Amino acid sequence: MSCCKFSSLTWFLVVLLLLSGAVLSMFRYFGFFTNTPAQMRIVDPGHAIQREETPVPPVRFTDITKAAGISFVHTNGLTDKKLLPETMCGGVAVIDFDNDDKPDLLFVNACPWPTSSQRKQGQEPTLVLYRNLGNGKFQDVTKEAGLAVTMFGMGATVGDYDNDGWPDLFVTGVGGNRLFHNRAALDGANGRRFVDVTAQAGVGGPGGWPAQPVDDFFRWDKPICFSTSASFLDYDGDGKLDLFVCNYVHWSPAYDLSIGFKIDGKERMFGQPKQFEGAVCFLYHNEGNGKFTDVSKGSGVQVFEKLGTDANAPLRPVGKSLGVIVCDADEDGWPDIFVANDTVRNFLFHNVPGPNGTRVFQEEGIYAGVAYAQGETRGAMGIDWAPFYRNGCNALLITNFANEPDTFLCQDKLKHLEFSDVAKPEGIAGPSRVPLKFGAFFFDYDLDGRLDFLTCNGHLDPNIRKLQPAQRYEQPAQLFWSKPEEGFEPVTEQAAGPDLFRPLVGRGCAYADLDGDGDLDVVLIGNGGPALVLRNDNQLGHHWVRFKLQGDGVHSNRSAIGARIILETKDGEQRREIAAARGYLSQSELVATFGLGKLDHVDRVTVIWPGKNAGTTVLEHPTIDKQHTIVQGEK
Repeated sequence: MSCCKFSSLTWFLVVLLLLSGAVLSMFRYFGFFTNTPAQMRIVDPGHAIQREETPVPPVRFTDITKAAGISFVHTNGLTDKKLLPETMCGGVAVIDFDNDDKPDLLFVNACPWPTSSQRKQGQEPTLVLYRNLGNGKFQDVTKEAGLAVTMFGMGATVGDYDNDGWPDLFVTGVGGNRLFHNRAALDGANGRRFVDVTAQAGVGGPGGWPAQPVDDFFRWDKPICFSTSASFLDYDGDGKLDLFVCNYVHWSPAYDLSIGFKIDGKERMFGQPKQFEGAVCFLYHNEGNGKFTDVSKGSGVQVFEKLGTDANAPLRPVGKSLGVIVCDADEDGWPDIFVANDTVRNFLFHNVPGPNGTRVFQEEGIYAGVAYAQGETRGAMGIDWAPFYRNGCNALLITNFANEPDTFLCQDKLKHLEFSDVAKPEGIAGPSRVPLKFGAFFFDYDLDGRLDFLTCNGHLDPNIRKLQPAQRYEQPAQLFWSKPEEGFEPVTEQAAGPDLFRPLVGRGCAYADLDGDGDLDVVLIGNGGPALVLRNDNQLGHHWVRFKLQGDGVHSNRSAIGARIILETKDGEQRREIAAARGYLSQSELVATFGLGKLDHVDRVTVIWPGKNAGTTVLEHPTIDKQHTIVQGEK
């Protein structure tokens, strides 16, 4: 009898465990649990559905591209061969190259492939620089500024790497990268001119293509450098800007064409990243004499995995890196690096002490909960960081492929590298699922004191509808407004006007106060199409304050990249970090904007300067509705 009772009890426990496992599996399938080993959190996806809608304030974005004199049309080098880089390019950088406090715009262009039949001397597309004249107009100064350079460009980052007070420019591309030094015009003329110093600086990257156009380029089977996003940063705190460069895949035109990507089994389509081997990132240390040293191998930014279990098994690069954001995620005074990878796990390079007083990086993406979304890899493109997007919470935004929602990670224990995906309860997952998202950035577009965000969207193949009828090649951008209590609300044409949502093959995007009125304007780039410049016509009467930081060039870099700003009011804190790259292939302005809503007073602003023993600057009661320049070391 006791044996029978024991058996019944055993079966009861087995059934209970099976039911518990089934429920747990169901919860994980629907995304109720995050994949973070360090933190398992239950979130209610219905919370976002049941939450009452809050009216989005009317803030209209107006297309001023033509009126401003901007006629840039992106060249992607598109051919009927459909090589992967053709559909991935299109970045933009905000750079005040002449230091007149009016942000200028640098558009990164690609070019035809180097074949005799495609390249026509004197007709090659180049980078394009527009100078902001300050009256709502821009002037094309590409040739005068020395940037009429033809390359298969991808993205750009801006920073004063030699601490001479003038912002320099690094441009990534397929076939090699370029570093341009900003210096006075050498011919005695007034103005500034960029000089290509790539060779002497040593940052061009390996694996270029033939110097001269050749007829058999499409049979070229040697690896060609395929760099994407990049960012200046001072990773070792010596006051000089170093350089981090993302690389996408191991690529050559011959290999690309050898893979049979077809639509309906007939028409060629762009290849999938899963069919390509991964690549490793580059890290260049600034030696302070105009030269950089490649420290990639020993710094911890190159991630490999073994092909097999044997001790002598070969190593394969893990990364397929497209987006990068640098921030001090654990607030220890040292910049960390988040990298968005396409179809493989994302990286978190944690800045830690190295041997002999050096600094190195330790990849901790899996432990921190940023490597995967709901336990799976996604097609990650762009990335941005929002300090204090809610009181006491930081956020990491990662844009993903079509039919994959944005990944929205919350760090609610400050200084702890533990993240949870809260895209569903924040109201982001559903609305962001369908589009193919590339560019992204956080910004307070309505100046209410809360960070909103925008994504720039567009598909890869012009004929995608043949394969997926519900998809479109050109897609509208998405704007999400941060609600007063919690969650985000998708912004519609009724609130923002139709211009912002004009469909395009979106890639890079950036923000800046282009007209000096305190609110943030937007620039969108379409792959193979025109740029779109949108003026923010905020009429809500909200107050604001802006801060331009200047490091001393000794303890901190002149651009103050890596600085943290804390603004205090009676309603609490807002925070910003100065970053040299945001989103996808792009750079927004380095000036920090804080919206104040109806508040008319700021108690205190604290600047935590980047670098070892760089100190802080405190500004009491700064005047609102004004841009302030804060110089390190000055009172």
